[in-house]
Amino acid sequence: MVAVESLRTVIEFGRAVCGNLSQAEAREWLVTNGIGGYASGTVAGLLTRCYHGLLVAALNPPLGRTLLLTKLDEVAQYDGRLYQLCTNRWANGTVEPHGYQNIECFQLEGTIPVWKFACGDALLEKRVWMQPGSNTTYVRYDLYRSIRPLTLFIKALVNYRDYHSRTKAGDWRMTINPCEHGVVVSAFTDAVPLYLLSDRGDVLSAHDWYYEFDLAVERYRGLSDKEDHLHAATFSTTLQAGEALTVVASTESHQLITSVLAQEDYGVKNRRDAKITTESLSGGLLRSRSASEGSSELSKREKENVETLVMLERGGNGSKAALDLRRAYEQKLVEVGTSQSAVAPNWVQHLVLAADQFIVNRSLPSAPDGKTIIAGYHWFSDWGRDTMISLPGLTVSAGRPELARLILRTFAHYTDQGMLPNRFPDAGELPEYNAVDASFWYFEAVRAYHAATGDEELLQELFPVLREIIDWHCRGTRYNIHLDRSDGLLYAGESGVQLTWMDAKVGDWVVTPRIGKPIEVNALWYNALRSMAVFAQQLGKPDQEYKLMQEQAATGFTRFWNDALGYCYDVLDGPQGHDDSLRPNQIFTVSLPASPLTSVQQQGVVESCARFLLTSHGLRSLAPNHPQYQGHYGGSPRQRDGAYHQGTVWGWLIGPFVLAHLRVFQDPVKARSLLEPMANHLCAHGVGSLSEIFDGDAPMTPRGCIAQAWTVAEVLRAWIAIQNFQS
Repeated sequence: MVAVESLRTVIEFGRAVCGNLSQAEAREWLVTNGIGGYASGTVAGLLTRCYHGLLVAALNPPLGRTLLLTKLDEVAQYDGRLYQLCTNRWANGTVEPHGYQNIECFQLEGTIPVWKFACGDALLEKRVWMQPGSNTTYVRYDLYRSIRPLTLFIKALVNYRDYHSRTKAGDWRMTINPCEHGVVVSAFTDAVPLYLLSDRGDVLSAHDWYYEFDLAVERYRGLSDKEDHLHAATFSTTLQAGEALTVVASTESHQLITSVLAQEDYGVKNRRDAKITTESLSGGLLRSRSASEGSSELSKREKENVETLVMLERGGNGSKAALDLRRAYEQKLVEVGTSQSAVAPNWVQHLVLAADQFIVNRSLPSAPDGKTIIAGYHWFSDWGRDTMISLPGLTVSAGRPELARLILRTFAHYTDQGMLPNRFPDAGELPEYNAVDASFWYFEAVRAYHAATGDEELLQELFPVLREIIDWHCRGTRYNIHLDRSDGLLYAGESGVQLTWMDAKVGDWVVTPRIGKPIEVNALWYNALRSMAVFAQQLGKPDQEYKLMQEQAATGFTRFWNDALGYCYDVLDGPQGHDDSLRPNQIFTVSLPASPLTSVQQQGVVESCARFLLTSHGLRSLAPNHPQYQGHYGGSPRQRDGAYHQGTVWGWLIGPFVLAHLRVFQDPVKARSLLEPMANHLCAHGVGSLSEIFDGDAPMTPRGCIAQAWTVAEVLRAWIAIQNFQS
């Protein structure tokens, strides 16, 4: 059994990092709530992105993400001195105050960020976590060590906007009213109220706009870099050594939250109205179920996480109970996620916890327990392609195949004309079906799940969906996607549309159109046909048609091999003929379960990718000797999208490369060594997680999302595969 204690000090920075502003602001933390909401910021405590905030609530789970509580600015008064604990950078470049200089250390307890502030001889600890299943953030301050009392003043800065946007205050006036334990903030009529509460001390309402916070990373990204936030309230209290203060920001029931803060035995008081039941979900979450249809208040709490109520019923006390529950939840995740290996290093334990951050609810009328995967934090929603690529690593490799089942069933509801949706827009519009590969990554996800579980019931349920996907591609579907009967390969694409994972588009400019027969699409097609034949045989259905199609695809696939270069074409039969650009897409011809290449060709692919594309953190999207190669990712949106797939390194591709390397060279020690830089990367960028992309040129600076689902998934999947390898 892996103890939570072993997780608490694995990732830790002392004053060498925390006291250096450029180092501390380059490292970001993330906590999530399982319904699409999150909290995130920098180790330094200053804002660098529009996406930073202590409560970015998912008001329409898993989307509708809205910044509500931006940050808490704290000042400690101790032994006659004031100690600033917060840090802000303003539009004129001034940094004031310099609270980062008082950070003794920063560490992760599982996924919980912890700061230790030194105020003379006093040591104050600050923790941030979210309640699973609830738009609720806890910020707890523990006076761990002191000789004298310490008085803490905390300013709450709020907002109410889409998480992609910026606020220019103007004459905007929010309504701030007192309530038990704090204040309730209403941004405008019909806005979801924000409760700001504390378990002790005093609260003073305010309405002061703080203007022009500087957002340095947004400036680097060529976007608006100034924003205003509203000071809505100040909390204050005096602590003795061993005492704590908790501030809670929540959109949930005020009655529920205040009962927790007041340490009431709320569960006992409401036994007549509710029955607390236990269900096995994601390692043992508890939910509330109404015992009578007439309990309208209780039905509202269906969406609220009642673990805290249960803990209170068992004698827990307020926020400490909520913290203990969060720790217990993560303890269970690690136990389950590392059960497949006798020895799981600490960095793998962190990957297991990181994997959980991407799995969120997506309820449907016919599937209320539906699940999906957020592609990346901070700005991605759930994408069909990313979800299916990530699913095996985030669920099966993490010891949670029951989640894979829910996700596969959820996405089965969204298939249309043989295609899975590529993206669910934030504003709730209809899904977009512009991905040629997502449907075939779905096949691979089903295959991986079935291989791990032998679940024939689900296979029987999904088989008609899988058959329909094959049928639509045989007769043709959107965007000129169709089977070429002459060689058994799939053709895809038309002008102005991006269909593969290399999908950057700026206005009408499709950066890498790849119209024709992309190699990874056809490697996936070949594997899907093979899986379909196996599935049909297992279910007692006709399989000969799929076997014949697989054989034809294998024969047609020989056209991809470029003997002169010693590796594969990237695209066949494009508008300008065959594309011999060296890109990483051919690695899937070796990493997927079935390869249509000879063993000699497989080795050629791996060696070519190793020579020109491999970096410490993934594969370049284009070889450096190509005239269109770009080794730096930055600048305006057009500049960044122009480099996105023209040399930028993609972290998720290290997984397929490692699997391909293992297949060709049969050397688990060397394969494992290829993952070691990712273990070190857990201490940079998104602390405790893995980044989306990196510069193609040294030192391969991390860019893009600080936490990317398929990067975490593929590294974890590769590590498990190495552990289970038998030559």
